[in-house]
Amino acid sequence: MQQAIPLAVNGTLMRGLELNGNLLAVGATFVRESITEPTYRLWSIDDSYPAMLRVTTGGNAIALEIWEVPIPSLSTILLQEPPGLCIGKIHLWDGEIVLGVLAEPYLCENRQEITKWGGWREYKKT
Repeated sequence: MQQAIPLAVNGTLMRGLELNGNLLAVGATFVRESITEPTYRLWSIDDSYPAMLRVTTGGNAIALEIWEVPIPSLSTILLQEPPGLCIGKIHLWDGEIVLGVLAEPYLCENRQEITKWGGWREYKKT
């Protein structure tokens, strides 16, 4: 049996969204919904996908999903993500720290901030 690692996703990799098939194709399994600690901000990248950064001020809790991803497939998932997204440590509301999808800061420059919605799904409802 392959070893798996928890991965937090906050946008189009989530269940039912455009890139969720990328997780399913590598044998990832959904674990649970969660939220970050209130130290993150979120931006919309051309209304196509979100970009999340950890900040020292002005943060909020952001909704996300935790998936178990086979370790050899983690690089496959990352390489299929849009440019400017990367893997980093995500701090969850309960103190747990998991790997997850974050943005490089340049990606958020001059983009619409959507932090107040608390997540990509809520923003896309608007």
